[in-house]
Amino acid sequence: MSNIVSKGMKAIAAFAFVFGIVSIVKGGSVVFGPQSARDAVGAFVPFVVKFNMVAGVFYALAAIGIWQGKAYATKIAKWLVISTGVVAAAFAVHVFLGGAYSMQTVGALPLRIGFWMIVCFMLRRAAR
Repeated sequence: MSNIVSKGMKAIAAFAFVFGIVSIVKGGSVVFGPQSARDAVGAFVPFVVKFNMVAGVFYALAAIGIWQGKAYATKIAKWLVISTGVVAAAFAVHVFLGGAYSMQTVGALPLRIGFWMIVCFMLRRAAR
Protein backbone atom coordinates (compact mmCIF):
# COMPACT_ATOMS: atom_id res chain seq x y z
CA MET A 1 0.00 0.00 0.00
CA SER A 2 2.88 2.37 0.65
CA ASN A 3 3.79 2.90 -3.00
CA ILE A 4 0.40 3.90 -4.42
CA VAL A 5 -2.43 5.60 -2.57
CA SER A 6 -5.44 5.92 -4.86
CA LYS A 7 -7.74 8.91 -5.01
CA GLY A 8 -10.45 6.71 -3.53
CA MET A 9 -8.30 5.87 -0.52
CA LYS A 10 -7.42 9.53 -0.08
CA ALA A 11 -11.13 10.38 -0.13
CA ILE A 12 -11.75 7.74 2.53
CA ALA A 13 -8.84 9.10 4.56
CA ALA A 14 -10.22 12.64 4.33
CA PHE A 15 -13.69 11.49 5.39
CA ALA A 16 -12.29 9.44 8.29
CA PHE A 17 -10.17 12.37 9.45
CA VAL A 18 -13.08 14.83 9.43
CA PHE A 19 -15.37 12.30 11.10
CA GLY A 20 -12.71 11.67 13.73
CA ILE A 21 -12.36 15.35 14.53
CA VAL A 22 -16.16 15.75 14.68
CA SER A 23 -16.36 12.74 17.02
CA ILE A 24 -13.73 14.24 19.33
CA VAL A 25 -15.37 17.67 19.40
CA LYS A 26 -18.96 16.46 19.74
CA GLY A 27 -18.08 13.79 22.33
CA GLY A 28 -15.91 16.24 24.20
CA SER A 29 -18.70 18.78 24.37
CA VAL A 30 -21.01 16.17 25.90
CA VAL A 31 -18.44 14.72 28.31
CA PHE A 32 -16.68 17.93 29.35
CA GLY A 33 -19.10 20.65 28.30
CA PRO A 34 -21.97 22.34 30.07
CA GLN A 35 -25.20 20.61 31.03
CA SER A 36 -26.88 22.27 28.05
CA ALA A 37 -24.65 20.21 25.71
CA ARG A 38 -25.76 17.00 27.41
CA ASP A 39 -29.40 18.10 27.34
CA ALA A 40 -29.12 18.83 23.60
CA VAL A 41 -28.23 15.22 22.74
CA GLY A 42 -31.03 13.68 24.77
CA ALA A 43 -30.77 10.19 26.23
CA PHE A 44 -27.13 9.32 25.65
CA VAL A 45 -25.14 6.41 27.02
CA PRO A 46 -21.99 7.80 28.67
CA PHE A 47 -19.68 4.87 27.88
CA VAL A 48 -20.67 5.04 24.20
CA VAL A 49 -20.04 8.79 24.00
CA LYS A 50 -16.67 8.44 25.75
CA PHE A 51 -15.68 5.56 23.47
CA ASN A 52 -16.67 7.50 20.35
CA MET A 53 -14.61 10.47 21.54
CA VAL A 54 -11.51 8.29 22.04
CA ALA A 55 -12.19 6.39 18.81
CA GLY A 56 -12.22 9.75 17.02
CA VAL A 57 -8.52 10.10 17.83
CA PHE A 58 -7.91 6.72 16.22
CA TYR A 59 -10.06 7.68 13.20
CA ALA A 60 -7.73 10.63 12.67
CA LEU A 61 -4.59 8.52 13.17
CA ALA A 62 -5.87 5.87 10.76
CA ALA A 63 -6.77 8.59 8.26
CA ILE A 64 -3.24 10.00 8.37
CA GLY A 65 -1.84 6.49 7.90
CA ILE A 66 -4.17 5.78 4.97
CA TRP A 67 -3.29 9.11 3.33
CA GLN A 68 0.42 8.34 3.67
CA GLY A 69 0.05 4.69 2.65
CA LYS A 70 1.29 3.36 5.99
CA ALA A 71 0.67 -0.25 7.03
CA TYR A 72 -0.28 0.72 10.59
CA ALA A 73 -3.55 2.15 9.23
CA THR A 74 -4.81 -1.40 8.65
CA LYS A 75 -4.11 -2.35 12.27
CA ILE A 76 -5.97 0.69 13.55
CA ALA A 77 -8.90 0.01 11.22
CA LYS A 78 -9.14 -3.58 12.47
CA TRP A 79 -8.97 -2.38 16.07
CA LEU A 80 -11.79 0.07 15.35
CA VAL A 81 -14.02 -2.70 13.94
CA ILE A 82 -13.40 -4.98 16.92
CA SER A 83 -13.59 -2.34 19.65
CA THR A 84 -16.69 -0.72 18.19
CA GLY A 85 -18.27 -4.18 18.01
CA VAL A 86 -17.53 -4.73 21.69
CA VAL A 87 -19.05 -1.35 22.57
CA ALA A 88 -22.09 -2.15 20.40
CA ALA A 89 -22.55 -5.43 22.29
CA ALA A 90 -22.29 -3.62 25.62
CA PHE A 91 -24.77 -1.05 24.33
CA ALA A 92 -27.18 -3.85 23.36
CA VAL A 93 -26.97 -5.24 26.89
CA HIS A 94 -27.61 -1.74 28.26
CA VAL A 95 -30.73 -1.44 26.08
CA PHE A 96 -31.88 -4.97 26.92
CA LEU A 97 -31.63 -4.16 30.63
CA GLY A 98 -33.90 -1.15 30.15
CA GLY A 99 -31.32 1.62 30.05
CA ALA A 100 -32.15 4.93 28.39
CA TYR A 101 -30.71 5.41 24.91
CA SER A 102 -31.04 7.43 21.73
CA MET A 103 -32.14 5.89 18.43
CA GLN A 104 -29.24 7.79 16.87
CA THR A 105 -26.87 5.43 18.69
CA VAL A 106 -28.77 2.39 17.39
CA GLY A 107 -27.96 3.52 13.85
CA ALA A 108 -24.55 5.05 14.46
CA LEU A 109 -22.77 2.03 15.91
CA PRO A 110 -23.51 -0.34 12.98
CA LEU A 111 -22.66 2.48 10.57
CA ARG A 112 -19.26 2.98 12.21
CA ILE A 113 -18.56 -0.76 12.22
CA GLY A 114 -19.59 -1.05 8.58
CA PHE A 115 -17.45 1.91 7.53
CA TRP A 116 -14.32 0.48 9.16
CA MET A 117 -15.02 -3.00 7.78
CA ILE A 118 -15.11 -1.48 4.28
CA VAL A 119 -11.89 0.40 5.01
CA CYS A 120 -10.24 -2.85 6.17
CA PHE A 121 -11.35 -4.59 2.98
CA MET A 122 -10.06 -1.75 0.80
CA LEU A 123 -6.75 -1.55 2.65
CA ARG A 124 -6.27 -5.28 2.28
CA ARG A 125 -7.03 -5.03 -1.42
CA ALA A 126 -4.64 -2.08 -1.83
CA ALA A 127 -1.86 -4.04 -0.10
CA ARG A 128 -1.93 -6.77 -2.75
